[in-house]
Amino acid sequence: MIIPVRCFSCGKVVGNVYEIYRNRVDKGDDPGEVMDELGIDRYCCRRMLLAHTDLIDEVKKF
Repeated sequence: MIIPVRCFSCGKVVGNVYEIYRNRVDKGDDPGEVMDELGIDRYCCRRMLLAHTDLIDEVKKF
């Protein structure tokens, strides 16, 4: 639904880079390179961004 503020596994803050990440990936940039540039190094944090699905627009109708 909403991107978590911190990684579930290690506790690193990942919520602050989600908008930048999403905008750049939507423009056509490689997701791996974008995460490298944003400082998302750990695989547990990378999965937080890769696996996230935006459902907030569908849920807020109710």
